[in-house]
This record gives sequence, structure tokens and C-alpha cells, in this order.
Amino acid sequence: MTVMAVFERTTVLPHPRAQVFAWFERPGALVRLSPPFGGSVLAEPSDGIRDGSVARLGIAAPGLLGASLEALAHAVPWPAAVPARLRRPELDWTARHDRYHPPQLFRDTMVRGPLGHWVHTHRFADAADGGTVMTDHVAYGVPGENVLPGRAADAAARAMRPALERIFAYRAAQLHADLAFHAAHAGAARTVAVAGASGLIGRQLCALLTGGGHTVLRLVRRRAAAPDEIDWDPAAGTLDHAALRGVDVVVNLAGRSIGGRFTAEAKAEIRRSRVDGTTLLAEALARLAGDGRPRAFLCASGIGYYGPRPHGDDPDPAPLTEDAPSGPGFLAAVCRAWEAATAPAAAAGVRVVNVRTGLVQTPAEGPLARLLPLFAVGLGGPLDPGQWQSWISIDDIAAVYAHAALDDRLRGPVNAVAPAPVPGREYARALGRVLRRPAALPVPGFGPRLVVGEEGAAELAYASQRVSSGKLEAAGFRFRHPTLEAALRHVLP
Repeated sequence: MTVMAVFERTTVLPHPRAQVFAWFERPGALVRLSPPFGGSVLAEPSDGIRDGSVARLGIAAPGLLGASLEALAHAVPWPAAVPARLRRPELDWTARHDRYHPPQLFRDTMVRGPLGHWVHTHRFADAADGGTVMTDHVAYGVPGENVLPGRAADAAARAMRPALERIFAYRAAQLHADLAFHAAHAGAARTVAVAGASGLIGRQLCALLTGGGHTVLRLVRRRAAAPDEIDWDPAAGTLDHAALRGVDVVVNLAGRSIGGRFTAEAKAEIRRSRVDGTTLLAEALARLAGDGRPRAFLCASGIGYYGPRPHGDDPDPAPLTEDAPSGPGFLAAVCRAWEAATAPAAAAGVRVVNVRTGLVQTPAEGPLARLLPLFAVGLGGPLDPGQWQSWISIDDIAAVYAHAALDDRLRGPVNAVAPAPVPGREYARALGRVLRRPAALPVPGFGPRLVVGEEGAAELAYASQRVSSGKLEAAGFRFRHPTLEAALRHVLP
């Protein structure tokens, strides 16, 4: 006997119903709505939310356990022989859209996955003030619901409700913030080409832009097979220049990960993967500049530009602005070369923005992902209590790039950090509060050195940079998560 459990949530949005419904119809909606603590989007819907469209998800274990397992899986240096499917602790979920009535409702149904059943109906109605009342109605059942005793199945279904509440609270917050962003950046749709579109920031940026009705073209290092792909190969110096003629903005997020040991080979690849691609794109944009079309070039950089310890022993330094000098060390040298490689485009009149990114906060990757397993088992604490950590949420860094793409006032180097950097001690305390775990055990100094070596530990784990977000805010950017605790609560279960 199937036990029918029901979860329902109502969200009121200050935007017209047709506008809200259109957001769900555009590419990227599923990526923007999928919490980083819940798993991953393996394949976006094949035909939007229309009947017959199919999407695939990877579902993580619920709660802190699932987020920690995901973080560990990302940290493991998997041999190339291990299939991608086995590298993620997730269960496959396939959903098919089977009821499409714009702009009143659409529905998706689980056709394969870990639950007994799942039918999710999204309903949309006009609010009295001209906004939209959106209702998520989910009928679901637990695994084995047909063989479990009725009371047991019902109890198991009720046990799922806190996880569903958390997921749908995340979705509501994302929808509110994305629609507000698009309303604040209303104007002519732009065409944006993105290198590094499949990366951590790139995927969220592409989804955010397409959600606003903009066209995104992805630069790929293989023969382009889709209309939204552009061929390029930075190592070989090849790029389909003609494909950039109709582009308004080029975003370069490509580059080898800086995680791992700083061997001579790794350092050469880190630098080459950033400078070669940036040079190729900058020269292409410079050649196109003569056609009179206004274009922009947004290129990633990092707050490593200022060096690992720019404040010396000052415990309460003034935040660094963009005109602060570059510092010593490998990462600072990489950032200088990276930014210098955009010069051909700037000289040709292209609007160039060098985005000096802080510590991106997401359990999917980066510093938060590395700390999560330690905190989960009660062994969390600061790496260095006094070090300054200039951080930014994953949604805010995606929005920084989108803002820079759509607002022509921003140019030159810009610090992409939240307005409230924190010492390492406060970072650990905030993370402990969010996870409801102790945060008093300092991480042994030999830990990071064992993982990334002496140089990597000095430049990554123990870097201390207090950086200002003043230029970004003066350019009209509004942070979704201005405080660390708010950012952590949004992305953690």
C-alpha cells in the first residue's frame, strides 16, 4: 500500500506572474535552484519545463553527513581510471516534466530515483499587489513504501520534512534574489561568451545570465558541437574569432586549479593556463575592436595579487583597496601576469575588468569544503586565529561577474570580496555556530603542509589579507550575503 505524504510551501514574489514563470522556462533555472548541500545537476532539462523534458540529478545524503561526504569526494585525488560516476557519493535521480500549462503551472515526476515516488507541481497565481503567489506541492513517498507497514512508512515520510523545508527555503531565497538582480539590471539582452563555463563559478554565472534572458556562449576545448559553443585551444593558440563578432562580453574564468602541491610542473601549468588563454582572448578582442561595437572583457584574478601577508604583523590593518601594490610570492606573480595579459584589449578600447576574487564560500569546493569534514566530526577550529580572511559567497561572486557584464560603469581591477572580512578565529566560530559543532581545536600546522607543501600552505592556508569591497559597492553592486554567517547558513544544511 502506497502512503501518500504531502509537502507544500507558498512563496510570495514581488514580480508579475508571467515574468516569474518565464524565469523557470529559461536554461539555468535548475542549476540556480539546486542547493550545493543537496548534490549536483548532472543534466539540465532537455526541453525546459515542457512536457517530455527530462533532467538528471545526483542526490546527496541528507544533512551534514551528505555535505561532508561530497566535500571529501571532491578532495580525493581520484585515479583517472575511476569512472566519474564512482567519484561522487550520490544517487541518480531522473525526472520528467509531464504537465505544462503556462503561466499557471508545470509538474515534474521522478521516473527513477531513491524515493518511492515524487510528484512536484509548481502553481502560479496573481497576487493582489501585482506580484505572484507560487505554491510548491510535492506528493512523495519513502523507499519501500509498498512493503513497509503503514505507520513505519508514514513516520519515515515525516522524517524527511526537515530536509524538504531546508531545500525549499534555499530555493525560495535563490528565486527572490535572482529575480531582484534581473529587475535591477533590466535592459537590452546581451550575448556573453564564457571560458571556464563548466567550473565552480562559471556554471552559476551562466545559469544566472540565462535566467535573465541573456545569451551565453561557452568556449570549449573540443570541436564545438552545439550552437552555443565556440572552439578554442589556448595551448595551441587557436580561437574561432568569427564567433566572437556578435558577442558583447567575454568572461575568462579558465585556469588550472591552485589546489595541491606547488611543484615546478604545477606552477608552470597554473601560470600558463591563465596567461595563455587571457592573451589569446585579449588579442582577439583587440582585433575586433575596429568594428565599433562596444565590448567588455572580464577576467578572473585573485586577492593573492597582494601577496600572502601584505599587512605584516599588524593585527588590525586597514583594508586593501585596488591601488595597493602587488606583493611577493608565486600567486602574486601569477596574478600580475594574468592581469597584464588583458592589456591588448584595454589598449584597443575594450572595457576590461580584472576580478580579484576572495575565498569563495561553498561546500562544493575550496576552503569551506576542506574544513567541513573536520567540523562535522567535532574537530574543527581555526588554521590561524589572527589571519584575515576576505571571503565571498558563491552566489555573490557569480553576481559580481554578471553585474560587471551588464553595468558598463565598472572597469579595471575590482576586489570581489564581501564587505565584512573576518579573522580566522571568528571564521571558525561562525562555521561552528552554523553546523552546531565545536570550533575550539586549532588545525595542527603540519596538516596543510602535508597536503599542499610548505609553499602552498604559506600562500593558501595561512595567507592573511584584509581586502576592501568599496569599489564594487560604489559601482552599485548589492551583496546577497554581506555577513559570513548569512553566507554559510545559505549554503550549508
